[in-house]
Amino acid sequence: MSIQIPKIMEWQRDNYIISTDQKKINREVVYQYLSQESYWAIHIPVEIVHRSLDHSLCFGVLEKGKEMVGFARVVSDYATFANLMDVFILPPSRGLGLSKWLLTCIFSHPDLQNLRCWSLKTRDAHGLYRQYGFQLAKHPEKIMERIIPDPY
Repeated sequence: MSIQIPKIMEWQRDNYIISTDQKKINREVVYQYLSQESYWAIHIPVEIVHRSLDHSLCFGVLEKGKEMVGFARVVSDYATFANLMDVFILPPSRGLGLSKWLLTCIFSHPDLQNLRCWSLKTRDAHGLYRQYGFQLAKHPEKIMERIIPDPY
């Protein structure tokens, strides 16, 4: 039995690159956004962000010659399920179609093909995710979660 290491992939469009190379992920940008601007991870400690990135397939959206402008990560067993998490495009780069392109790249990654179940949580982006086949749970009575309020 071997552990699967996801293939590093890159996509280019206009002045942007999406990369799964961990070396190109600006962890400070991810930490700043999650801890200060997101509604789902406000005040998250930096060490938790680093651990989450270490154990995820990360997708960075980079403007050529400039900083990272977007991010998403996938937690998966690469066989049956994937959970899409921490998706964001920084405010100055919104409205350029980068979030749609990011999702298209994620769903085209060769190590994320033929999975039985994708999941995500969102408060306000239902319309975006519906375009990629997500829907409200058909059987919410079968879904359970364990939430620890304010773990940080």
